[in-house]
Amino acid sequence: MVEFLNNWLLTILIFLPTAGAILVLFARDRDSVRWTALGTTIATFAASLLLFVTFKWDVGNGYGYLEGTGGVVQMVQRASWIKSFNIEYLVGIDGLSFPLVLLSTFICLLACIASWNIQKMTKGYMALFLFLETGILGTFLSLDFFLFYVFFELSLLPMYFLIGIWGGPRKEYAAIKFFLYTLVGSIGLLIVLIGTYLFTRNITGIADVAGGTFDLIKLARPDVQKALGTAGLVGGVAKTFFLLSMLAFLIKVPSVPLHTWLPDAHVEAPTPISMILAAILLKMGGYGIFRIAYPVFPQAAMSLWLLVGIIGVVSIIYGALCAMAQRDFKRLVAYSSVSHMGFVVLGAAMMTPAAVNGALFMMVSHGIISAMMFFVVGIIYDRAHHRELSRFGGLASTMPVYTGFSTVAFFANLGLPGLCGFIGEVMVLLGSFQAAKSDSLLMLGGPGRHTAIMTLAVVACFGVILTAGYMLWTIQRVYFGPQRPEYKSFPEVTQREILVLTPLTVMAILLGILPALFFFVFTDHTVKAWYGLLARLAQTYAGL
Repeated sequence: MVEFLNNWLLTILIFLPTAGAILVLFARDRDSVRWTALGTTIATFAASLLLFVTFKWDVGNGYGYLEGTGGVVQMVQRASWIKSFNIEYLVGIDGLSFPLVLLSTFICLLACIASWNIQKMTKGYMALFLFLETGILGTFLSLDFFLFYVFFELSLLPMYFLIGIWGGPRKEYAAIKFFLYTLVGSIGLLIVLIGTYLFTRNITGIADVAGGTFDLIKLARPDVQKALGTAGLVGGVAKTFFLLSMLAFLIKVPSVPLHTWLPDAHVEAPTPISMILAAILLKMGGYGIFRIAYPVFPQAAMSLWLLVGIIGVVSIIYGALCAMAQRDFKRLVAYSSVSHMGFVVLGAAMMTPAAVNGALFMMVSHGIISAMMFFVVGIIYDRAHHRELSRFGGLASTMPVYTGFSTVAFFANLGLPGLCGFIGEVMVLLGSFQAAKSDSLLMLGGPGRHTAIMTLAVVACFGVILTAGYMLWTIQRVYFGPQRPEYKSFPEVTQREILVLTPLTVMAILLGILPALFFFVFTDHTVKAWYGLLARLAQTYAGL
């Protein structure tokens, strides 16, 4: 049984939602559609938990396939797909993708429960919802560049329709804006994909790369990187490819100034789709940075660290300031996501083990917090039918249980110690300050680097202060103060809403109290392997 799971579990995970979507299309009534979709998300989440049985925790610190010879990438399944171009169906999992897969199946299950009150075209909604889950899981598990691109794009189409059909008054505008922004980034990624493949076709002397390859692990190997440098993928060409790939991923994150699609998409999207968009789809950008941009183009990443760091810090401060200025509750949470995902980009720029661990933790913790916050906003919108902050007040008296859940979400978002939002921010900031004092970092060389890094780290600290400011202000305006007469009749949270909020609350507290479990179980081996890989690649390029 274990052998079967080792060989097939990842493929089952990816395509189980697709099978559920097909069953949904054949369901006869609305209740059958809902229960089929819920059963599929439960089965997919249960399948993801089986990874704890099959994943080997004692593998070495390498960055390859073979366990025992340095393989944190494991459970690899490969099959020839388009043989003439060496394109493969190639999937695998490591400490980078494992937590994101669990996050995806967990949030999709809760978002399915949150979708229970969808009345319009329920069959189409649930089918697209499940197709979206397939695209998400395929993106996180793909190790072939071409396959990654297919799944990366596959997630775009269902989200476009889910916003454009089931969204708010300006849903068409928001959906088109989301589609166009993401498509522009995808075109850049397609250029990188094709260009990298053409360069690998010029490599000689490496048997398993002969004729070109899309294999992301092979592309990051020191011998292949050296051959790519000799073939011309170096200097300005490598920087261009790196910037194009970062364009695609920074749009997805999103980072300033490529973020403007996000507030519109969130405001118009239905609540469950906002949960998935913030909790999972934004993480596809961060995942792409760590899986593709840095390992495949390490020399360019090393020389452009300051640009990436500035983008991360500007996103932190600008997102926080914009959130502080919002009148719409949901738009405030959207800009908060821009600010918090800036820490992920900053962690990528600093590239110390602490900063990278913090960035990976930040992706998971923000996924939990943002899903909870958007659901909290959706609950009150269902009752008040507006999201204007100035019209709320005194909800703690009317809805004390709802206020309790909301307080956990808000304090986790502002980074209160003991909740999950605190750990990621502190780790990224700690890693940034370490980068300023270390002389062994890979990409932070050059005159004035200490001053530049310290400046970025200090400015990022002000983002934490701004976040605390607008979060506390929002709590005061919405939940406390004089009780408004029009809200006295609001019902307390329902059992379905508690069913969604309780697991999110538990995870927010658990990750805040026991963050070491996350690092020890998921990311420690992978981050060491990833950092060691970049160290070897730095030596490789130094010898060219």
